[in-house]
Amino acid sequence: MAQPSIPKGTRDFSPEEMAKRNYIFDTIREVFKLYGFRQIETPAMENLSTLMGKYGEEGDKLLFKILNSGDYLKDISDEELTERNINRLATKLSEKGLRYDLTVPFARYVVMHRNEITFPFRRFQIQPVWRADRPQKGRYREFFQCDVDIVGSDSLLNEVEIIQITDEVFNRFGVRVCIKLNNRKILSGIAEIIGESDKIVDITVAIDKLDKIGLEKVNEELASKGIPQKAIDQLQPIILLKGTNEEKLNTLKTVLKDSETGIKGVEELEFILNKLKITRVRSELELDLTLARGLSYYTGAIIEVKALDVEIGSITGGGRYDNLTGIFGLKDVSGIGISFGADRIFDVLNQLDLYPRDSTKGTQILFVNFGDREESYILPLAMKMRQANIAVEIYPESAKMNKQMKYADSNKIPFVAIIGESEMQEDKITLKNMETGEQQLVNLQECINKLNNQ
Repeated sequence: MAQPSIPKGTRDFSPEEMAKRNYIFDTIREVFKLYGFRQIETPAMENLSTLMGKYGEEGDKLLFKILNSGDYLKDISDEELTERNINRLATKLSEKGLRYDLTVPFARYVVMHRNEITFPFRRFQIQPVWRADRPQKGRYREFFQCDVDIVGSDSLLNEVEIIQITDEVFNRFGVRVCIKLNNRKILSGIAEIIGESDKIVDITVAIDKLDKIGLEKVNEELASKGIPQKAIDQLQPIILLKGTNEEKLNTLKTVLKDSETGIKGVEELEFILNKLKITRVRSELELDLTLARGLSYYTGAIIEVKALDVEIGSITGGGRYDNLTGIFGLKDVSGIGISFGADRIFDVLNQLDLYPRDSTKGTQILFVNFGDREESYILPLAMKMRQANIAVEIYPESAKMNKQMKYADSNKIPFVAIIGESEMQEDKITLKNMETGEQQLVNLQECINKLNNQ
């Protein structure tokens, strides 16, 4: 029989790994709540009409599509099958797809529930998403996102809060990060002054890859999109701009002086950075003009977070989207949000060994089982321990002592409770420390106190 396997780009998680992941989710959730956000959930699958066209051409290719139920070939002719027009066939074979991110489903949620929502609406969402991407280090086909968004407000204070949240989360994790900032209006202004406004999407998609493929390949991609060499040459000093954030902003004010849109983007970034100085965020802040995030719905601030001590891609990203709900018929509802990549954060914390010791704590004490009479004596003791918030197991059968001890050792259970005839007569517990081998004869309350103080 063939060995079972899982799809590439997905992972199983052991109990210890799940404890670490729950530490990540709980930490992020606590910070979200501190800033007044409330949790929602949306279905794993959405109608393809909801998802298609929201992530740009490249994003659409990465959508996992779900075959229609039943005879999904009933409306497909032999000619269409022979023709093998994949895009046309896909629209007939599939009406639903797995969500690619949490932002578009959230926009759909806002439109559907707009009569129940009070704006500005502050929500967070922690759920898995799926992308038909090529699996590689730090990139998975199934992964969790932890999203926080504010919709129904144009205020740039929302951007300031989103960055504060990002700073607080990574400070709690103990991870040094650089929070990179840009503004889509600045990118539009750049496209405008080089005379290629209609190529803004092609330009942003290309320069967003600068870190991955290098300047030469970016220039080749720009040329392949029909952008003239003169415009590409004009772009070079802008995307490679150096200096402090303040120096970069001052340069951009000069470069973009003839672009109203570009200057608006500079002013927005300047406001955000000035407010963040007051809050004294601990993370490094960097204005990065190559930051474009190819997703087509960003219209203002763009945010991306890089870990400083681990070689891995972006671990958090987001931005301002002024017209996303308009796609679903609800116009003039601006939003700002950011998504924490839980799986990449998991990898970062593993590499840096930054999990608190108690984050993976499981069963604290195992009761050895000597038989039916001892079981009946132990059951109420175990219940009292659990009421004292102590994680307890009773070995399920009367096995050899050595087997029960090996079980405790394999599962890293720090204490074992041994209760035989003499312990029952004295109403005591022999408590064994599995690390030191030390044994103590204690009563129930002394045992509870000792375990709670570990």
